[in-house]
Amino acid sequence: MTARIVGISLVKDEDLFVEQAVRNVLDFCDELILVDHRSRDGTPAILARLAAEHCDRVRLHEVDDPAVSHDLIAPFAGQDVWVLAVDGDELYDPEGLRAFRPRLLDGEFDNWWLIRSNALHAVELDEERRVARGYLSPPAPSMVKLHNFALIESWDGRHPERLHGTEGLRFKPGREGRKLELEKTAGWDESPLRCLHLCFLRRSTRERKARARVNIPDLNAPRRLPRRLAYRARVALGLEQSSWKLEHYRQGELVTVDATPFFR
Repeated sequence: MTARIVGISLVKDEDLFVEQAVRNVLDFCDELILVDHRSRDGTPAILARLAAEHCDRVRLHEVDDPAVSHDLIAPFAGQDVWVLAVDGDELYDPEGLRAFRPRLLDGEFDNWWLIRSNALHAVELDEERRVARGYLSPPAPSMVKLHNFALIESWDGRHPERLHGTEGLRFKPGREGRKLELEKTAGWDESPLRCLHLCFLRRSTRERKARARVNIPDLNAPRRLPRRLAYRARVALGLEQSSWKLEHYRQGELVTVDATPFFR
């Protein structure tokens, strides 16, 4: 079976950057699954237009529960498929992806379960000058998620969203979940796989100001039930920021990079 690359994008209220995020990975992916989780800004219209433009390889789903996004990729278990997660605030370098694709499909990384690579967690973006400022991975952690589904027998069970959680994850005999951290062997400028992560910027026209959106580690942090319910209510109102992102993605020195490759 010929290897394939499948991208999956789970988004909610991402109309400022989601079109660029999707277009940057279109040539890299053989198939792209777009999943909209109850967006109330311009995101649904953007995704519908992209799906119509590329109906041969883009599928659009509207879901009430983000857990459905994992069900959409679970059937790829055991197939010669790489699955790339693409969030609405993740702009991959399309030229870098174009060079990286044949290496991936030719088997260079077949023994690895997960590939992570370079990211810049941006706190500022000058779109006119095409300059971004933020924290590099490393030393900050990388959020790049590129999984090799050929190594596993199944990844079923209940998961909060795609590619999160290990319930039902079973590797084939003799295989293991080895992680390759390319960001530790290549610098930002020469990285074969790099992402401009706009996690500290406004991502929707509905947002009045920039904030680090709450993620799964924040929601799963231990709290007593009354505090947990109050916290989730504040999250729903957009009154909370992600303490996890603020702590982990702001490591090292602030650096400035050329953002032009990510907006071509």
